[in-house]
Amino acid sequence: MKPTLQKFIVRTILRPRHKGDGVVEHYTPYDLAKGWYEFKLITRGVALDVFQIILGIVSAGFGLKGFLLINGFIDGGATGISLLIAKLTGMPLSILILLVNLPFLILGMRVIGKSFTFRAMLAISGLALAVAFLPYPEITNDKLLIAVFGGFFLGMGIGLTIRGGAVIDGTEVLAIAISRTSGLSIGDVILVINIIVFSFVAYLINIEVALYAMLTYLAASKTVDYVLDGIEEYTGVTIISIKSKEIREMIAYRLNYGVTVYKGIRGYGKSGDKHHDMDILYTVLTRLEISKLKKEVQLIDTNAFMVMSGVNDTIGGMTKKRRHKH
Repeated sequence: MKPTLQKFIVRTILRPRHKGDGVVEHYTPYDLAKGWYEFKLITRGVALDVFQIILGIVSAGFGLKGFLLINGFIDGGATGISLLIAKLTGMPLSILILLVNLPFLILGMRVIGKSFTFRAMLAISGLALAVAFLPYPEITNDKLLIAVFGGFFLGMGIGLTIRGGAVIDGTEVLAIAISRTSGLSIGDVILVINIIVFSFVAYLINIEVALYAMLTYLAASKTVDYVLDGIEEYTGVTIISIKSKEIREMIAYRLNYGVTVYKGIRGYGKSGDKHHDMDILYTVLTRLEISKLKKEVQLIDTNAFMVMSGVNDTIGGMTKKRRHKH
């Protein structure tokens, strides 16, 4: 390892350790190798985040400039507010994107942190520059296609940007802030904000534009959900079976999934003497892995009772890890 790179890794990754009296402790080759490995992981993660943010900006800009803006369509959130003001005043959308999102960025610095706000500021600025300077073509004049595919590309851009650890729509920051001080979820707050936006669209323009705006928002939100979760969406599976030991071994050793065992009591019928102790199994899989688990469980016990429910995210364990932040 070159001396310059070694000093950089010590200063940024390992951080100098002092024994006392100002004497700096020397690092072993193992420490340096571990620091180099961590440096590569951090660099790879940052590069992936930057790539996803840039791709998200380009996609969102295409949805805005190639579909929505040129045809006078509106979306929800801060982007929808910017489109509405642009339609009513004729101001450049790129400038409005910056101005409308500025209060949300200031709020984000207080509520979430400087690192997130810095990324969000760069992403929103990048979107404004993309809308201002990239020559996106006009794709279609069909209103239905504009609403659906404009929302699709905008939602893809929002989702990719979130995977990169930033946002291009400041209303998400406001939703986070309100959810922390109320009983509403982030999705509930965003829905309320968009209802207000669509109400203004219906009042200031007309109901037809508001209805198309709702369709655009639905297409965008579904696309965001798929980009963030997609085939990696987690599902928690609870399995109740008299052959729980065989199923547990199958999950742990044959499928190589993590599994948790709960102690429970099986009860059926009206008579109390038919209750007996049993093991209840719980595992978390991605959507693609569920079909395989079902088949393997059915081979062991055709009467096994399986309950499946959505899981937002997991930390630790043996589940497949996602790349994006939550």
